[in-house]
Amino acid sequence: MQGACVPVLCVCICVSVLLRSTNSQSHRESHTYTECTDGYHWDPLTEHCKDINECETIRDACKGEMKCFNHYGGYLCLPRSASVIPAPEPSTTPTVPFNPCPLGYEPDGDSCVDIDECVREEHDCQPSQQCINTLGAFNCQCPRGYNKVGTECIDIDECRYRYCQHRCVNVPGSFSCQCEPGFQLGGNNRSCVDVNECEMGAPCSQRCFNTYGTFMCRCDQGYELGPDGFTCNDIDECRSSSYLCQFQCVNEPGKFSCVCPEGYQLVGTRMCQDINECETGEHQCTDTQTCVNIHGGYQCVETNRCQDPYVHASDNRCMCPHNKPACRDLPYSVVYRYMTITSERAVPSDIFLIQATTFRTGSVNTFRIRSGDNNQDFYIRQTNNYSAMLVLARAVSGPREYTLDLEMISGHPLVSQRSSSVLRLSIFVGPYAF
Repeated sequence: MQGACVPVLCVCICVSVLLRSTNSQSHRESHTYTECTDGYHWDPLTEHCKDINECETIRDACKGEMKCFNHYGGYLCLPRSASVIPAPEPSTTPTVPFNPCPLGYEPDGDSCVDIDECVREEHDCQPSQQCINTLGAFNCQCPRGYNKVGTECIDIDECRYRYCQHRCVNVPGSFSCQCEPGFQLGGNNRSCVDVNECEMGAPCSQRCFNTYGTFMCRCDQGYELGPDGFTCNDIDECRSSSYLCQFQCVNEPGKFSCVCPEGYQLVGTRMCQDINECETGEHQCTDTQTCVNIHGGYQCVETNRCQDPYVHASDNRCMCPHNKPACRDLPYSVVYRYMTITSERAVPSDIFLIQATTFRTGSVNTFRIRSGDNNQDFYIRQTNNYSAMLVLARAVSGPREYTLDLEMISGHPLVSQRSSSVLRLSIFVGPYAF
């Protein structure tokens, strides 16, 4: 208790006679003067000494966080959480007849019996107090949660004693315990136990994990947790990387898939492979045509492509006999071949091997691109007297088709006449780099 006050319990005094209190049960009046003890002043109306309310008359009677409570003959400075049940103003009692018995007793024939002040309501207990009769007197008992200080009941601040695990809230005559968010009161109303928010409808859109005092939301694979910590948003894997799929990535809820262009099929999960329609039978070539597979599709070419003066010798081979005058300046034979390459192929790149099938002993062979290479996208690299390599010199993009006449010229040091043969190579450049 703080403050510049001294609680004093005072009674009025008389010059000639001191009034004697009988446990506040009765008062015997006598002649009085207008002088009162400290904490009281004379009331001319009632002709009695009346208590002074220092909480009203003294400015800032209590300092700091203390609260002023008026008291008979003084005042109290108590914590603001304290609750005080004030005692009633002292009242005068009428003069009672002479009682030969001890205080708290009354005559009953020739003997004295105890007076039950509680039953007769001849006590000064406060309305909130319980009157307990004793032999010759009585006691005023405060309700539970209060301590008796003088004649007043002062609230007990149970929170001082740490009855609660988390938070304590003092209320007049009692207290209550409260728990932090994520906890709830246990069976003893003092301990705090963890709340399983996941079983109580936590707002997680996918998965919930309970933790001590709180919870966490988690997402399935392919999703990420949103800024609110509860919502799971789909991850667009296709946007995060351009290397997930060889051709095209398609985002789906929680995952992604790879697709291939027409004429290709998916191999594994991300690679595309050309479909060989000529092997699967998914073509529309006639009986007089040959199916040639190319990247992303197929071509139907005539089985017999020989044109006069050439005659059909075998599959894909045409001959021009020397006995025909028209064949004098033409290659002796033309062989048809077909191949396909991808777009944007690394260069220089060997793409086709040319080999002589017949030759004469002692002949000298040379190889060249006779026609079809207007942009000089190719060149010939001769490896020996009987073979040469067609090399792709520049990267090309498709879809595109080349028809190259690759000529082998044969000569002999002892013979002035030279002969030649042509390999007519059709090169189909696919639309993609795979």
